[in-house]
Amino acid sequence: MTVAKTSVLVLDCAEPESLALFYADLLGAEVRPGPVPDMVEVVGGAGVHLAMCRDHGYAPPSWPRPEDSQQAHLRILVAAADLDEAEREAVSLGARPVSSDSEEGPRDARLFSDPAGHSFTLAAVDVPARRTADGRRRP
Repeated sequence: MTVAKTSVLVLDCAEPESLALFYADLLGAEVRPGPVPDMVEVVGGAGVHLAMCRDHGYAPPSWPRPEDSQQAHLRILVAAADLDEAEREAVSLGARPVSSDSEEGPRDARLFSDPAGHSFTLAAVDVPARRTADGRRRP
């Protein structure tokens, strides 16, 4: 028998409460106290479960760095039609765009750093067409 499990991505930072509010607003989730002091959780629908943990010696990651492999980062999936609006929302909440010289024209994945310096991507996904009970396509 397999024991039931859940996963939580924990981000170290200097100010867990403010970083938790950033992700809660970005993902439409809620902030909850964590299981230990200096930890705050972000929980919401569609499988959102993050935690922010205070690290008194925190230094933001440096990413992207061409000489190193990519560090862990969040990939947030967004309907392709909503990607521009999701980008404006992320920036208005405090995200900082991360760009490279090779990015020209429309992109289906956009890189950012959160207010504490962790990287994340807003990535476009095709959303299946909604259908009525009899299988017809909804507008």
